[in-house]
Amino acid sequence: MFSFLKKSTSDATPATPAPENAAPSWRERLFKGLAKTRAQLGGKLKSLFSRGKVDDELLEELETLLLTSDVGLEATTYLLDQLKLAAKRDKLETPEAIQKALSDALLTILQPLEQPLDVSTHSPYVIMIAGVNGAGKTTSIGKLAKYFQNQGKSVLLAAGDTFRAAAREQLQTWGERNNVTVISQESGDPAAVIFDAISAAKARGIDIVLADTAGRLPTQLHLMEEIAKVRRVIQKVVPEGPHETLLVLDANIGQNALQQVKAFDKAIQVSGLVVTKLDGSAKGGVVAAIARQCPKPIRFIGVGEQIDDLRPFSAKDFVDALFE
Repeated sequence: MFSFLKKSTSDATPATPAPENAAPSWRERLFKGLAKTRAQLGGKLKSLFSRGKVDDELLEELETLLLTSDVGLEATTYLLDQLKLAAKRDKLETPEAIQKALSDALLTILQPLEQPLDVSTHSPYVIMIAGVNGAGKTTSIGKLAKYFQNQGKSVLLAAGDTFRAAAREQLQTWGERNNVTVISQESGDPAAVIFDAISAAKARGIDIVLADTAGRLPTQLHLMEEIAKVRRVIQKVVPEGPHETLLVLDANIGQNALQQVKAFDKAIQVSGLVVTKLDGSAKGGVVAAIARQCPKPIRFIGVGEQIDDLRPFSAKDFVDALFE
């Protein structure tokens, strides 16, 4: 039998205004969350640029630094080329000017990935969430539920990870915490759970369905086929769905994120990314590698464990947090 976790009369929980000076702003939390990447990249850049000129020695050291910060070969090449052009065009002669030229080039790379998710185009708006085990998928769903509630949207959660009992229980805990319905099944076909959840959402006038799926590695071909089946089943009840297919990536995996994006995209047509655990990693540079090698919109980034530590990606805030 399907189990339904009851909710109160209101699906949407309005955001409670924080008392003045009670909590750091999102920008402040982002800066704190990217501290490890900033120490790896930004801090060393300041030392590197202190010589005040762009020469072969600086470019060679910068190349090494960018590559060891998981920026990737294609993005590194682009950034070096742009810095050389700026140095020739603008006569860069101060550390500040050199750093600004590099940050501007990085912003140019990342800006196209800043595409906020518009959930107003369909009702219910079905979001399918995938990723490998341990990426932070189920936790991200709980945080997304709260985020959308704060936007005035009603939310329903589908516990499509029927393989791992703890995932179902974890999702139900998030459901209770956010006061939203969770539709689950003790065992069985994940596609059936998600089918039932979407049907329930349509009947109840729910705005957003967040559909969890079991974690899997791209090399587990039978599991990749299973998740492709989930997508096909969603299309039976919502022909144009899923309206968004989010891949959750753990920032700690660095360059391996590229392979995950490509493999999941092939199986389920990834339309957006959620990059988690940036606060625990010095590999935030992988965002630039994604932008150049397998560009997908970064819908959200996570920089902490609190329920509101997952927010839409801002390219400028991200770059500022790396260099300031």
